[in-house]
Amino acid sequence: MVEIIVAPNAGFCFGVRRAVKIAEDSSRSSERVFTLGPIIHNPQEVNRLKKLGISPLEEEPSNGSTVIIRSHGIPPQKEEELKKKGLKVIDATCPYVKAVHEAVCKLASEGYFIVIVGEQNHPEVIGTLGYLKACGGEGTVVENFEDLKEVFNREKVGVVSQTTQSEEFFKEIVGELSLWVRELKIINTICNATSLRQEEVYKLAPTVDVMIVIGGKNSGNTRRLYTIAKSLNSRTYHVETPQELNPEWFEGVKKVGITAGASTPDWIIEKVKVRIKEICLEFCSQS
Repeated sequence: MVEIIVAPNAGFCFGVRRAVKIAEDSSRSSERVFTLGPIIHNPQEVNRLKKLGISPLEEEPSNGSTVIIRSHGIPPQKEEELKKKGLKVIDATCPYVKAVHEAVCKLASEGYFIVIVGEQNHPEVIGTLGYLKACGGEGTVVENFEDLKEVFNREKVGVVSQTTQSEEFFKEIVGELSLWVRELKIINTICNATSLRQEEVYKLAPTVDVMIVIGGKNSGNTRRLYTIAKSLNSRTYHVETPQELNPEWFEGVKKVGITAGASTPDWIIEKVKVRIKEICLEFCSQS
């Protein structure tokens, strides 16, 4: 029988679980509930919430509608716009994301040019840039080493991170900046859940025959888990649903590792696990 090992912290993080609960509670008290974009980066969970009457905003909501700010947060200017339209706004921004907003404003008040280590077009980073602008700060987003060119001539630089950023990349950027910047202040805003998941993958991936990473294809933290696992185990695969599992991946396999991004619900992880067991009854036992 195949051994399936699920990483202890796979799946929903605190912020995502909180956002989903806020949405579910809101649907019980409001007729029409919208989210500003997908509330989390998981299409299957977003579809489940749609059945409860919670839909990503695709039209102009009527006055009095409930709009939920998703876990990634939004620029404060956008929140004010929503309130001026007479909408009921419920803030489901992850507290760890809120901490990034506070960090950039603190650094800006101290005269630092801000470096946000993250993805330029990620909704969390867009929201953080909005807060930076609102508090009168100046800064840039660093996705790669090329982006650092704008920073090297700065005297005072403050560094924060997208909460789901790779720890390894964050350390590399900070190390590079330390060689070029006269005064450098770092606030590590990578959330603990992200760190735990990445550490677990570093330990688990090299010890199994096949590594499965579950999560939305548009989920940054899931993609980073996949990248880490793939670097340690060539037989690593990223899936959103159990239907994507290929029986050929499991031929002769004795041990399978599973992890999942912070937006992956337990019910999907369980379905993937069950499907792997079904596949291995035919393929894995042949080893």
